[in-house]
Amino acid sequence: MPHTSELLDEIIARSPDWRGTTLTELRRIIHDADPEITEEVKWKRPSNPLGAPVFEHDGIVCVANILKERVRLSFPAGLNLPDPQNILSSVSEGNKTRIIDLYEGDAIDESALKDIVRAGVERNLAKPDRRK
Repeated sequence: MPHTSELLDEIIARSPDWRGTTLTELRRIIHDADPEITEEVKWKRPSNPLGAPVFEHDGIVCVANILKERVRLSFPAGLNLPDPQNILSSVSEGNKTRIIDLYEGDAIDESALKDIVRAGVERNLAKPDRRK
């Protein structure tokens, strides 16, 4: 059973348009890719009072954000993850995060996203300083 967050349920409920539907689908794909992934909502602030959904397995794998015109999925270790289908955007020099921005009507490449999530989990599990 996925480790899900009621706070993420609330974020989705407060976005009943296509963005909430997209986040629900991303959430399903992420949990399908790694049934042991957990989710939390972090980084609440005045500009984002509900916070950001964070998907973790021995460290952060990805972070989701519902923005005004898109849903963004960020991979903090994105530069170090294989992306043979090129679904991750490029980033500025010095930043390791890569993103997927989804706009209304965009299709999600489920297979490619699952591969990236699994690669993120594998990277976290392979870290030498991993807590046991």
